This record gives sequence, structure tokens and C-alpha cells, in this order.
Amino acid sequence: MSKMIEYEDASDEVREVYDDIRATRKTDYINNFWKVLAQHPPTLQRTWQVVKEVMTGPGELDPLVRELIYVAVSVTNGCEYCIASHTAAARAKGMTEAMFGELMAIVATANMTNRLANGFQVDVDEVFRR
Repeated sequence: MSKMIEYEDASDEVREVYDDIRATRKTDYINNFWKVLAQHPPTLQRTWQVVKEVMTGPGELDPLVRELIYVAVSVTNGCEYCIASHTAAARAKGMTEAMFGELMAIVATANMTNRLANGFQVDVDEVFRR
């Protein structure tokens, strides 16, 4: 397990990011992910800025849809931590157990058909090309 940097042990640079995470998420809790990234403050700061912009910034996708996409990609990538944290976030934004089950069925189906299309080297239909 990687070393985690707690708030009280953090540099001013790391505390600034932690404070922004707390303010943006309206919580005092700092996830283990951020505490581990704090070992390298530039990576912590850069990663938080991207996550903040993509997950909470303006856009056409509502917050629950963003979390559902994050869960789907995390499942496909096999990231246990991201599956757990973003499933919790999706539930907090209104995801039901039925929605989670449907999402997992879609993820499983997409992974199966993607592999079949790749394995059989299926040419893309002209009508699907932009």
C-alpha cells in the first residue's frame, strides 16, 4: 500500500488542493486516492484539476450520467478503487440498484460485442462513418 498524506501532515500546496476538493464536493472527507497522489503534489494538483473540470464543470451530461460513465469505464478497466468510489458517488446522485444492474448488463454486452467485432475484424459500415 502506498503512503497517504493526511491533511495535518500536508504541505501548503497539498492543503490548497485538499481544501478545493472539500469545497467542491461539500465534504470534509478526502479520499485515499487523493492522499496517495499527494506524495507528488504536481500530479495531485493536475489530476484534481482535470477531474474537477470533467466531473463538475459545465456540460450537457448531468452529474449522474457522468458518474455512470465513470463506473462503466472503471469496470472495463478493472479499477476496483474507481468502481467503489464512483458507484458510491452515483448512488449519492440517485442511481438505484436497478439502474446499476442495467448498467452492468450494458457494460458486459459492450465488452462482449467489442471483442467479437475486433476478433472478427469487422469492417465499419459506410453508413456509420462520419
